[in-house]
Amino acid sequence: MLNTVALSLGSRYAFSRRSSISFISLVAIGGLALSVAVLIIVVSVVNGFERELRERVFGVLPHLSFIGREPLLGDVNDLDALRALEGVDGVVPFVQGAGLAAVASDVAGVLITGIDPLVHGEVSALEDYLLDNSELKAGEFSVFLGIGVVRELGVAIGDRVTLVLPSATVTPAGLFPRQKRFVLRGILHSQSDIDSRAAYIHITDAQKVFRLGGRIHGYQVKLQNLFAAAQIASRGLTALGAERVFARSWMSSYGNLYRAISMQKATMFVLLSFLVAVAAFNLVSTLVMIVDQRSGDIAILRTLGSNTATLVSAFVFLGMLLGALGISIGVLSGVLIASALPGLYLWVTGMFSLDLMNQYFVNYLPVEILSDDIVGIVLTAMVLCLLSTLYPAWRAAGLHPSEVLAHE
Repeated sequence: MLNTVALSLGSRYAFSRRSSISFISLVAIGGLALSVAVLIIVVSVVNGFERELRERVFGVLPHLSFIGREPLLGDVNDLDALRALEGVDGVVPFVQGAGLAAVASDVAGVLITGIDPLVHGEVSALEDYLLDNSELKAGEFSVFLGIGVVRELGVAIGDRVTLVLPSATVTPAGLFPRQKRFVLRGILHSQSDIDSRAAYIHITDAQKVFRLGGRIHGYQVKLQNLFAAAQIASRGLTALGAERVFARSWMSSYGNLYRAISMQKATMFVLLSFLVAVAAFNLVSTLVMIVDQRSGDIAILRTLGSNTATLVSAFVFLGMLLGALGISIGVLSGVLIASALPGLYLWVTGMFSLDLMNQYFVNYLPVEILSDDIVGIVLTAMVLCLLSTLYPAWRAAGLHPSEVLAHE
């Protein structure tokens, strides 16, 4: 255990005014602070991407879909069977198909989804990302478009947009693509790649446009646990009949991205931990210099009866004190910089008219600072600092008083 002498020596040497020791100590503390701050910033950004994918993208899109091999009748028994599955939070019917949104000569590809606005909230937080409080009503042929589609077409609320389906209609003049004019009633602004292709219409209007009668394309399901999608899909196929439907989960569209983000977080943590290790082991040179500078003091203490444990404890405490100071500065700096990054990104992109996130599934820089990650980073850094103190401490304890004092 650290005794009073060890604590006194460690604290005195840590704040020594000798210029050479002070400078080297500041370099070691600065390097450790910088590496810890970088690790916190990078991990927080990766956490932000993971959170936005989980909450924003999966908040709008269904976790699991059961799609009919042929259009389904929308039987209430199917809904009850799916809602009875363990781990299911909500089930709603839907109609969906690819198409085009056109205004004059401007055209944008969209995924047309027919929903029942009265129950769609069971599986999606779509309304949370609408720029107005409009709602879809059956028979009005109104549409919600993603803001990316709106910008591409140059339309605003109240404008008419033509939705064109790939299937053709036979007329005396020949084959023409099936199309219908809709009124833009809402704009989806989720700040994700969904905004570049989304088109939501009332399920009744969708049934008319797709000529389904009273049938539907399938059921969208919200899960309590995203990672239970495969098991629930299997049970759902058994309940509905695999000959009637097939299952499609979020794993098929975003699974690789989610795994890549998780893997990237683990990889960056390991790689940047080596940066922390390098900074922590800089303490070795600092402590070795202090040992050489204080060899006379150590020899006198040994002559007065100080034992090995006291000297080892003193230099271990010295190293941990310097390490704790560097880690504290790094944590504070990392948290402050990470918190300011989203605003800084917006300022830079606005000032220089840049679109740095156009290749990602969100168009802004998300950041999430998790206490568990900070605790893990701090513990990792402290362990590395402890390991870096062992050699200088044993070096100090191994000095022979007679050899040292002979040269004083």
